[in-house]
Amino acid sequence: MGAVEQIPQNSSKTYGLHANALGPVETLAQSISAIAPSTSSSLTIPLVFALAGNGAWLVYLLATCAMLLVGVSIGRFARTSASPGSLYSYAAQALPPAFSSICAWGLLIAYVATGASVAGGALYYVLLFTRAIFHAAPHPVLALAAVCACAGFVAYRDVRLSAEMMLWIEVISVAMVLIVLAVLVIHFGVHLDTDQMMLRGVHFASFGPALVLSIFSFVGFESATALGAEARDPLRTIPRAVIQSALIAGAFFILCSYSEVLGFRGISADLSQSTSPLDSLARRAGVSPLGAGIDAGALISMFACVLACITAAARVLLRMAHDGIMPSVLRRTSARHGTPTPAIVTVSSLMFIATAGMAFAGKAGFEMYDLAGSLSVFGFITAYALVAVAAPLHRRAAAGRTPFWVLLTSAATVVVILLIAGFDLRSASDPAHADIPWFFVTFLATGCLLQIMNSPRRLLSFFRRS
Repeated sequence: MGAVEQIPQNSSKTYGLHANALGPVETLAQSISAIAPSTSSSLTIPLVFALAGNGAWLVYLLATCAMLLVGVSIGRFARTSASPGSLYSYAAQALPPAFSSICAWGLLIAYVATGASVAGGALYYVLLFTRAIFHAAPHPVLALAAVCACAGFVAYRDVRLSAEMMLWIEVISVAMVLIVLAVLVIHFGVHLDTDQMMLRGVHFASFGPALVLSIFSFVGFESATALGAEARDPLRTIPRAVIQSALIAGAFFILCSYSEVLGFRGISADLSQSTSPLDSLARRAGVSPLGAGIDAGALISMFACVLACITAAARVLLRMAHDGIMPSVLRRTSARHGTPTPAIVTVSSLMFIATAGMAFAGKAGFEMYDLAGSLSVFGFITAYALVAVAAPLHRRAAAGRTPFWVLLTSAATVVVILLIAGFDLRSASDPAHADIPWFFVTFLATGCLLQIMNSPRRLLSFFRRS
Protein backbone atom coordinates (compact mmCIF):
# COMPACT_ATOMS: atom_id res chain seq x y z
CA MET A 1 0.00 0.00 0.00
CA GLY A 2 2.75 2.39 0.99
CA ALA A 3 4.61 1.72 -2.25
CA VAL A 4 1.72 3.10 -4.21
CA GLU A 5 1.44 6.16 -2.00
CA GLN A 6 5.13 6.99 -2.30
CA ILE A 7 5.45 6.78 -6.07
CA PRO A 8 7.28 9.92 -7.24
CA GLN A 9 5.08 12.33 -9.11
CA ASN A 10 7.14 12.05 -12.28
CA SER A 11 7.15 8.26 -12.19
CA SER A 12 5.70 6.48 -15.19
CA LYS A 13 3.29 4.79 -12.77
CA THR A 14 1.43 8.08 -12.37
CA TYR A 15 1.17 8.52 -16.17
CA GLY A 16 1.95 12.22 -15.71
CA LEU A 17 -0.97 12.75 -13.33
CA HIS A 18 -0.55 14.42 -9.94
CA ALA A 19 -0.09 11.70 -7.32
CA ASN A 20 -1.71 11.96 -3.87
CA ALA A 21 -3.91 14.86 -5.00
CA LEU A 22 -7.21 13.49 -3.70
CA GLY A 23 -8.26 12.43 -0.24
CA PRO A 24 -10.99 9.90 0.65
CA VAL A 25 -13.81 12.45 0.44
CA GLU A 26 -12.78 13.76 -2.99
CA THR A 27 -12.38 10.19 -4.24
CA LEU A 28 -15.88 9.34 -3.03
CA ALA A 29 -17.16 12.54 -4.67
CA GLN A 30 -16.04 11.23 -8.08
CA SER A 31 -18.28 8.16 -7.80
CA ILE A 32 -21.22 9.99 -6.23
CA SER A 33 -21.10 12.69 -8.93
CA ALA A 34 -21.01 10.11 -11.72
CA ILE A 35 -24.16 8.58 -10.21
CA ALA A 36 -25.81 12.04 -9.98
CA PRO A 37 -28.38 10.93 -7.38
CA SER A 38 -30.52 14.07 -7.46
CA THR A 39 -30.92 13.64 -11.23
CA SER A 40 -32.35 10.15 -10.89
CA SER A 41 -34.76 11.31 -8.19
CA SER A 42 -36.26 13.73 -10.73
CA LEU A 43 -36.00 11.94 -14.07
CA THR A 44 -35.49 8.19 -13.55
CA ILE A 45 -37.71 7.29 -10.60
CA PRO A 46 -40.92 8.35 -12.42
CA LEU A 47 -39.93 6.04 -15.30
CA VAL A 48 -39.30 3.16 -12.88
CA PHE A 49 -42.68 3.84 -11.25
CA ALA A 50 -44.38 3.71 -14.64
CA LEU A 51 -43.23 0.09 -14.95
CA ALA A 52 -43.07 -1.18 -11.37
CA GLY A 53 -45.79 0.91 -9.69
CA ASN A 54 -45.88 0.28 -5.95
CA GLY A 55 -42.84 -1.96 -6.32
CA ALA A 56 -40.48 0.86 -7.33
CA TRP A 57 -38.75 0.82 -3.93
CA LEU A 58 -38.21 -2.95 -4.22
CA VAL A 59 -36.72 -2.54 -7.70
CA TYR A 60 -34.18 -0.10 -6.27
CA LEU A 61 -33.43 -2.48 -3.41
CA LEU A 62 -32.69 -5.26 -5.92
CA ALA A 63 -30.57 -2.89 -7.99
CA THR A 64 -28.59 -1.93 -4.88
CA CYS A 65 -27.88 -5.60 -4.15
CA ALA A 66 -26.78 -6.15 -7.76
CA MET A 67 -24.39 -3.19 -7.62
CA LEU A 68 -22.95 -4.37 -4.32
CA LEU A 69 -22.20 -7.73 -5.94
CA VAL A 70 -20.36 -5.90 -8.71
CA GLY A 71 -18.62 -3.74 -6.11
CA VAL A 72 -17.26 -6.83 -4.33
CA SER A 73 -15.58 -8.00 -7.57
CA ILE A 74 -14.20 -4.53 -8.22
CA GLY A 75 -12.93 -4.31 -4.65
CA ARG A 76 -10.80 -7.44 -5.06
CA PHE A 77 -8.75 -5.63 -7.70
CA ALA A 78 -8.91 -2.16 -6.10
CA ARG A 79 -7.28 -3.49 -2.91
CA THR A 80 -4.21 -4.70 -4.81
CA SER A 81 -3.86 -2.40 -7.82
CA ALA A 82 -4.15 1.34 -8.52
CA SER A 83 -4.23 2.73 -12.05
CA PRO A 84 -6.02 5.44 -14.06
CA GLY A 85 -7.41 2.78 -16.41
CA SER A 86 -10.40 2.01 -14.17
CA LEU A 87 -11.97 -1.42 -14.71
CA TYR A 88 -10.00 -1.89 -17.92
CA SER A 89 -6.77 -2.10 -15.91
CA TYR A 90 -8.32 -4.77 -13.69
CA ALA A 91 -9.54 -6.88 -16.61
CA ALA A 92 -6.13 -6.63 -18.27
CA GLN A 93 -4.49 -8.27 -15.23
CA ALA A 94 -6.41 -11.55 -15.58
CA LEU A 95 -8.01 -11.79 -19.03
CA PRO A 96 -6.62 -12.20 -22.57
CA PRO A 97 -6.10 -8.91 -24.45
CA ALA A 98 -9.25 -9.51 -26.53
CA PHE A 99 -11.45 -9.34 -23.44
CA SER A 100 -9.56 -6.54 -21.72
CA SER A 101 -9.83 -4.56 -24.96
CA ILE A 102 -13.59 -5.14 -25.02
CA CYS A 103 -13.69 -3.89 -21.44
CA ALA A 104 -11.74 -0.76 -22.42
CA TRP A 105 -13.96 0.10 -25.38
CA GLY A 106 -17.09 -0.71 -23.37
CA LEU A 107 -16.02 1.61 -20.53
CA LEU A 108 -15.10 4.37 -22.95
CA ILE A 109 -18.47 4.39 -24.67
CA ALA A 110 -20.21 4.00 -21.29
CA TYR A 111 -18.65 7.13 -19.80
CA VAL A 112 -19.03 9.15 -23.01
CA ALA A 113 -22.67 8.06 -23.42
CA THR A 114 -23.44 8.82 -19.76
CA GLY A 115 -21.90 12.27 -20.15
CA ALA A 116 -23.96 12.83 -23.31
CA SER A 117 -27.06 11.59 -21.52
CA VAL A 118 -26.80 14.00 -18.60
CA ALA A 119 -25.77 16.81 -20.95
CA GLY A 120 -29.12 16.19 -22.65
CA GLY A 121 -30.79 16.29 -19.24
CA ALA A 122 -29.01 19.55 -18.48
CA LEU A 123 -30.29 20.93 -21.80
CA TYR A 124 -33.84 20.04 -20.74
CA TYR A 125 -33.52 22.07 -17.54
CA VAL A 126 -31.68 24.96 -19.23
CA LEU A 127 -34.55 25.35 -21.68
CA LEU A 128 -37.09 24.95 -18.87
CA PHE A 129 -35.56 27.73 -16.77
CA THR A 130 -34.77 30.15 -19.59
CA ARG A 131 -38.29 29.90 -20.99
CA ALA A 132 -39.81 30.41 -17.55
CA ILE A 133 -37.58 33.37 -16.65
CA PHE A 134 -36.74 35.06 -19.96
CA HIS A 135 -39.57 33.71 -22.16
CA ALA A 136 -36.89 32.73 -24.64
CA ALA A 137 -34.37 29.92 -24.94
CA PRO A 138 -30.87 29.52 -26.39
CA HIS A 139 -30.30 27.26 -29.38
CA PRO A 140 -29.92 23.69 -28.08
CA VAL A 141 -26.54 23.23 -29.77
CA LEU A 142 -25.16 26.38 -28.13
CA ALA A 143 -26.40 25.26 -24.72
CA LEU A 144 -24.83 21.81 -25.19
CA ALA A 145 -21.56 23.38 -26.32
CA ALA A 146 -21.49 25.53 -23.17
CA VAL A 147 -22.15 22.55 -20.86
CA CYS A 148 -19.49 20.31 -22.46
CA ALA A 149 -16.90 23.08 -22.80
CA CYS A 150 -17.28 24.32 -19.22
CA ALA A 151 -17.13 20.81 -17.80
CA GLY A 152 -14.10 20.04 -19.96
CA PHE A 153 -12.32 23.19 -18.79
CA VAL A 154 -12.86 22.39 -15.10
CA ALA A 155 -11.66 18.80 -15.68
CA TYR A 156 -8.52 20.18 -17.36
CA ARG A 157 -7.87 22.89 -14.79
CA ASP A 158 -7.40 20.76 -11.66
CA VAL A 159 -8.59 17.33 -10.59
CA ARG A 160 -8.82 18.44 -6.96
CA LEU A 161 -10.84 21.53 -7.89
CA SER A 162 -13.23 19.46 -9.98
CA ALA A 163 -13.62 16.87 -7.20
CA GLU A 164 -14.39 19.52 -4.58
CA MET A 165 -16.83 21.26 -6.92
CA MET A 166 -18.61 17.95 -7.63
CA LEU A 167 -18.76 17.20 -3.91
CA TRP A 168 -20.45 20.46 -2.90
CA ILE A 169 -22.85 20.35 -5.84
CA GLU A 170 -24.07 16.90 -4.85
CA VAL A 171 -24.18 17.66 -1.11
CA ILE A 172 -26.38 20.71 -1.66
CA SER A 173 -28.63 19.00 -4.23
CA VAL A 174 -29.18 15.90 -2.11
CA ALA A 175 -29.71 18.00 1.03
CA MET A 176 -32.54 19.93 -0.64
CA VAL A 177 -34.21 16.68 -1.69
CA LEU A 178 -33.95 15.29 1.84
CA ILE A 179 -35.38 18.50 3.31
CA VAL A 180 -38.45 18.22 1.07
CA LEU A 181 -38.94 14.59 2.06
CA ALA A 182 -38.56 15.48 5.74
CA VAL A 183 -41.12 18.30 5.43
CA LEU A 184 -43.52 15.87 3.77
CA VAL A 185 -43.19 13.54 6.75
CA ILE A 186 -43.85 16.41 9.15
CA HIS A 187 -46.77 17.62 7.03
CA PHE A 188 -48.53 14.26 6.57
CA GLY A 189 -47.25 12.37 9.61
CA VAL A 190 -45.24 9.18 9.88
CA HIS A 191 -47.09 6.12 8.56
CA LEU A 192 -46.43 3.11 6.37
CA ASP A 193 -47.86 2.95 2.89
CA THR A 194 -49.49 -0.49 2.95
CA ASP A 195 -50.00 -0.44 -0.84
CA GLN A 196 -46.25 -0.25 -1.32
CA MET A 197 -45.41 -2.66 1.48
CA MET A 198 -47.87 -5.25 0.12
CA LEU A 199 -46.84 -4.52 -3.52
CA ARG A 200 -50.50 -3.97 -4.37
CA GLY A 201 -51.22 -3.92 -8.10
CA VAL A 202 -47.62 -4.75 -9.03
CA HIS A 203 -47.08 -6.76 -12.22
CA PHE A 204 -43.84 -8.64 -11.72
CA ALA A 205 -43.43 -9.12 -15.47
CA SER A 206 -42.50 -5.41 -15.59
CA PHE A 207 -39.77 -5.75 -12.97
CA GLY A 208 -37.15 -6.67 -15.58
CA PRO A 209 -37.40 -3.46 -17.64
CA ALA A 210 -37.79 -1.45 -14.41
CA LEU A 211 -34.61 -3.02 -13.05
CA VAL A 212 -32.73 -1.97 -16.18
CA LEU A 213 -33.86 1.64 -15.67
CA SER A 214 -32.88 1.54 -12.01
CA ILE A 215 -29.42 0.21 -12.91
CA PHE A 216 -28.87 3.36 -14.99
CA SER A 217 -29.31 5.33 -11.75
CA PHE A 218 -26.20 3.58 -10.37
CA VAL A 219 -23.86 3.45 -13.38
CA GLY A 220 -20.64 5.29 -12.71
CA PHE A 221 -20.50 4.21 -9.06
CA GLU A 222 -17.17 2.52 -9.87
CA SER A 223 -15.63 5.63 -11.47
CA ALA A 224 -13.43 6.33 -8.42
CA THR A 225 -11.26 3.49 -9.77
CA ALA A 226 -10.15 5.85 -12.56
CA LEU A 227 -8.34 7.95 -9.92
CA GLY A 228 -5.87 5.21 -8.95
CA ALA A 229 -2.85 7.36 -9.79
CA GLU A 230 -4.19 10.48 -8.05
CA ALA A 231 -5.87 9.27 -4.85
CA ARG A 232 -4.02 9.16 -1.54
CA ASP A 233 -3.76 5.64 -0.15
CA PRO A 234 -5.65 4.34 -3.22
CA LEU A 235 -5.66 0.67 -2.18
CA ARG A 236 -7.79 1.66 0.80
CA THR A 237 -9.79 4.71 -0.31
CA ILE A 238 -10.88 3.48 -3.76
CA PRO A 239 -12.50 0.15 -2.76
CA ARG A 240 -14.21 1.95 0.12
CA ALA A 241 -15.47 4.67 -2.23
CA VAL A 242 -16.95 2.08 -4.60
CA ILE A 243 -18.90 0.24 -1.88
CA GLN A 244 -19.86 3.44 -0.03
CA SER A 245 -21.21 5.09 -3.18
CA ALA A 246 -23.38 2.05 -3.96
CA LEU A 247 -24.74 1.97 -0.40
CA ILE A 248 -25.34 5.73 -0.17
CA ALA A 249 -26.99 5.93 -3.58
CA GLY A 250 -29.06 2.81 -2.95
CA ALA A 251 -30.42 4.11 0.36
CA PHE A 252 -31.18 7.48 -1.24
CA PHE A 253 -33.00 5.96 -4.23
CA ILE A 254 -35.06 3.58 -2.08
CA LEU A 255 -36.09 6.49 0.17
CA CYS A 256 -36.91 8.76 -2.78
CA SER A 257 -38.88 6.16 -4.72
CA TYR A 258 -40.94 5.21 -1.66
CA SER A 259 -41.53 8.85 -0.67
CA GLU A 260 -42.40 10.05 -4.18
CA VAL A 261 -44.96 7.29 -4.68
CA LEU A 262 -46.46 8.06 -1.26
CA GLY A 263 -46.39 11.82 -1.83
CA PHE A 264 -48.38 11.58 -5.07
CA ARG A 265 -51.23 9.74 -3.36
CA GLY A 266 -54.49 11.68 -3.48
CA ILE A 267 -53.51 14.28 -6.10
CA SER A 268 -54.49 14.43 -9.75
CA ALA A 269 -50.92 14.51 -11.05
CA ASP A 270 -49.40 11.21 -12.17
CA LEU A 271 -45.88 10.43 -10.94
CA SER A 272 -45.13 8.41 -14.10
CA GLN A 273 -45.78 11.52 -16.23
CA SER A 274 -43.97 14.00 -14.02
CA THR A 275 -40.60 15.41 -15.06
CA SER A 276 -40.29 17.48 -11.83
CA PRO A 277 -41.84 15.27 -9.13
CA LEU A 278 -39.96 16.85 -6.25
CA ASP A 279 -41.11 20.30 -7.33
CA SER A 280 -44.71 19.04 -7.14
CA LEU A 281 -44.10 17.49 -3.73
CA ALA A 282 -42.44 20.67 -2.45
CA ARG A 283 -45.51 22.69 -3.45
CA ARG A 284 -47.75 20.14 -1.76
CA ALA A 285 -45.70 20.37 1.43
CA GLY A 286 -45.81 24.18 1.37
CA VAL A 287 -42.14 24.73 0.55
CA SER A 288 -42.42 25.56 -3.15
CA PRO A 289 -39.15 27.58 -3.25
CA LEU A 290 -37.31 24.37 -2.40
CA GLY A 291 -38.94 22.70 -5.41
CA ALA A 292 -37.47 25.29 -7.74
CA GLY A 293 -34.19 24.92 -5.89
CA ILE A 294 -34.24 21.15 -6.43
CA ASP A 295 -34.79 21.61 -10.16
CA ALA A 296 -31.88 24.06 -10.22
CA GLY A 297 -29.88 21.57 -8.19
CA ALA A 298 -30.71 18.83 -10.68
CA LEU A 299 -29.35 21.02 -13.48
CA ILE A 300 -26.12 21.70 -11.59
CA SER A 301 -25.89 18.03 -10.58
CA MET A 302 -26.06 17.07 -14.25
CA PHE A 303 -23.17 19.42 -14.93
CA ALA A 304 -21.23 17.69 -12.14
CA CYS A 305 -22.04 14.32 -13.70
CA VAL A 306 -20.75 15.49 -17.10
CA LEU A 307 -17.60 16.62 -15.31
CA ALA A 308 -17.24 13.26 -13.54
CA CYS A 309 -17.69 11.35 -16.79
CA ILE A 310 -15.10 13.49 -18.57
CA THR A 311 -12.67 12.91 -15.68
CA ALA A 312 -13.14 9.12 -15.75
CA ALA A 313 -13.28 8.70 -19.55
CA ALA A 314 -10.16 10.79 -20.07
CA ARG A 315 -8.17 8.58 -17.73
CA VAL A 316 -9.40 5.42 -19.42
CA LEU A 317 -8.37 6.96 -22.74
CA LEU A 318 -4.97 7.89 -21.27
CA ARG A 319 -4.36 4.31 -20.15
CA MET A 320 -5.54 2.92 -23.51
CA ALA A 321 -3.02 5.20 -25.24
CA HIS A 322 -0.21 3.98 -22.97
CA ASP A 323 -1.15 0.40 -23.89
CA GLY A 324 -1.05 1.16 -27.61
CA ILE A 325 -4.80 0.90 -28.16
CA MET A 326 -5.17 4.65 -28.82
CA PRO A 327 -2.88 7.18 -30.59
CA SER A 328 0.20 8.18 -28.59
CA VAL A 329 -0.85 11.86 -28.55
CA LEU A 330 -3.47 10.90 -25.96
CA ARG A 331 -0.68 9.96 -23.51
CA ARG A 332 0.18 13.61 -22.97
CA THR A 333 -0.62 15.36 -19.70
CA SER A 334 -0.37 18.97 -18.60
CA ALA A 335 2.83 19.44 -16.60
CA ARG A 336 1.22 22.32 -14.71
CA HIS A 337 -2.20 20.85 -13.97
CA GLY A 338 -1.40 17.12 -14.03
CA THR A 339 -4.44 16.37 -16.19
CA PRO A 340 -4.62 14.46 -19.53
CA THR A 341 -5.37 17.44 -21.75
CA PRO A 342 -5.72 15.75 -25.19
CA ALA A 343 -7.88 13.00 -23.69
CA ILE A 344 -10.13 15.57 -21.96
CA VAL A 345 -10.54 17.52 -25.18
CA THR A 346 -11.35 14.29 -27.04
CA VAL A 347 -14.04 13.00 -24.68
CA SER A 348 -15.60 16.47 -24.22
CA SER A 349 -15.79 16.80 -28.00
CA LEU A 350 -17.32 13.34 -28.39
CA MET A 351 -20.03 14.19 -25.84
CA PHE A 352 -20.82 17.42 -27.66
CA ILE A 353 -20.84 15.79 -31.11
CA ALA A 354 -23.19 13.04 -29.91
CA THR A 355 -25.67 15.44 -28.31
CA ALA A 356 -25.44 18.02 -31.11
CA GLY A 357 -26.15 15.27 -33.63
CA MET A 358 -29.27 14.28 -31.70
CA ALA A 359 -30.31 17.94 -31.43
CA PHE A 360 -30.04 18.37 -35.20
CA ALA A 361 -32.10 15.18 -35.56
CA GLY A 362 -34.86 16.86 -33.58
CA LYS A 363 -34.34 15.02 -30.29
CA ALA A 364 -35.31 16.89 -27.13
CA GLY A 365 -33.10 16.93 -24.05
CA PHE A 366 -35.21 14.32 -22.28
CA GLU A 367 -34.92 12.00 -25.31
CA MET A 368 -31.13 12.44 -25.32
CA TYR A 369 -31.09 11.49 -21.64
CA ASP A 370 -33.06 8.34 -22.42
CA LEU A 371 -31.28 7.17 -25.59
CA ALA A 372 -27.69 7.89 -24.56
CA GLY A 373 -28.38 6.49 -21.09
CA SER A 374 -29.70 3.26 -22.59
CA LEU A 375 -26.50 2.94 -24.62
CA SER A 376 -24.30 3.55 -21.59
CA VAL A 377 -25.91 0.67 -19.67
CA PHE A 378 -24.59 -1.83 -22.23
CA GLY A 379 -21.06 -0.47 -21.83
CA PHE A 380 -21.14 -0.62 -18.06
CA ILE A 381 -22.66 -4.08 -17.71
CA THR A 382 -20.11 -5.42 -20.22
CA ALA A 383 -17.25 -4.04 -18.10
CA TYR A 384 -18.88 -5.23 -14.87
CA ALA A 385 -19.31 -8.76 -16.22
CA LEU A 386 -15.71 -8.97 -17.45
CA VAL A 387 -14.32 -7.79 -14.10
CA ALA A 388 -16.52 -10.35 -12.32
CA VAL A 389 -15.09 -13.08 -14.57
CA ALA A 390 -11.56 -11.80 -14.02
CA ALA A 391 -11.79 -11.63 -10.21
CA PRO A 392 -11.40 -15.38 -9.43
CA LEU A 393 -8.67 -15.70 -12.09
CA HIS A 394 -6.80 -12.82 -10.50
CA ARG A 395 -7.19 -14.36 -7.04
CA ARG A 396 -5.88 -17.68 -8.30
CA ALA A 397 -2.87 -16.08 -9.95
CA ALA A 398 -2.06 -14.12 -6.77
CA ALA A 399 -2.73 -16.79 -4.15
CA GLY A 400 -2.45 -20.05 -6.11
CA ARG A 401 -6.07 -20.97 -5.44
CA THR A 402 -9.56 -19.50 -5.64
CA PRO A 403 -11.79 -19.77 -2.55
CA PHE A 404 -15.29 -21.09 -3.15
CA TRP A 405 -16.94 -17.88 -1.95
CA VAL A 406 -15.00 -15.89 -4.56
CA LEU A 407 -16.22 -18.21 -7.31
CA LEU A 408 -19.76 -18.04 -5.93
CA THR A 409 -19.98 -14.25 -5.77
CA SER A 410 -18.38 -13.85 -9.20
CA ALA A 411 -20.77 -16.39 -10.73
CA ALA A 412 -23.75 -14.69 -9.07
CA THR A 413 -22.59 -11.32 -10.40
CA VAL A 414 -22.29 -12.62 -13.96
CA VAL A 415 -25.72 -14.26 -13.79
CA VAL A 416 -27.32 -11.06 -12.51
CA ILE A 417 -25.65 -9.00 -15.24
CA LEU A 418 -26.77 -11.45 -17.94
CA LEU A 419 -30.33 -11.22 -16.64
CA ILE A 420 -30.15 -7.42 -16.71
CA ALA A 421 -28.82 -7.54 -20.29
CA GLY A 422 -31.62 -9.89 -21.28
CA PHE A 423 -34.25 -7.62 -19.73
CA ASP A 424 -32.66 -4.64 -21.48
CA LEU A 425 -32.89 -6.36 -24.86
CA ARG A 426 -36.48 -7.40 -24.28
CA SER A 427 -37.56 -3.95 -23.12
CA ALA A 428 -36.66 -2.25 -26.43
CA SER A 429 -40.13 -1.12 -27.47
CA ASP A 430 -39.30 1.18 -30.40
CA PRO A 431 -36.85 1.16 -33.34
CA ALA A 432 -34.49 3.69 -31.75
CA HIS A 433 -33.99 1.59 -28.61
CA ALA A 434 -33.92 -1.66 -30.62
CA ASP A 435 -30.96 -0.35 -32.63
CA ILE A 436 -28.88 0.52 -29.56
CA PRO A 437 -27.53 -3.02 -28.89
CA TRP A 438 -26.48 -3.35 -32.54
CA PHE A 439 -24.74 0.02 -32.42
CA PHE A 440 -22.91 -1.04 -29.25
CA VAL A 441 -21.76 -4.38 -30.70
CA THR A 442 -20.63 -2.63 -33.91
CA PHE A 443 -18.66 -0.10 -31.87
CA LEU A 444 -16.90 -2.84 -29.88
CA ALA A 445 -16.12 -4.86 -33.01
CA THR A 446 -14.76 -1.78 -34.81
CA GLY A 447 -12.57 -0.83 -31.87
CA CYS A 448 -11.07 -4.32 -31.56
CA LEU A 449 -10.57 -4.55 -35.33
CA LEU A 450 -8.71 -1.24 -35.39
CA GLN A 451 -6.53 -2.46 -32.55
CA ILE A 452 -5.62 -5.65 -34.45
CA MET A 453 -4.97 -3.71 -37.67
CA ASN A 454 -2.72 -1.34 -35.75
CA SER A 455 -0.48 -4.28 -34.78
CA PRO A 456 -1.07 -7.33 -37.03
CA ARG A 457 1.90 -9.17 -35.50
CA ARG A 458 0.04 -9.32 -32.18
CA LEU A 459 -3.04 -11.00 -33.71
CA LEU A 460 -2.45 -14.34 -31.97
CA SER A 461 -1.52 -12.77 -28.63
CA PHE A 462 -4.74 -10.76 -28.83
CA PHE A 463 -6.63 -13.93 -27.95
CA ARG A 464 -4.39 -15.37 -25.23
CA ARG A 465 -2.84 -14.17 -22.03
CA SER A 466 0.83 -13.30 -22.10
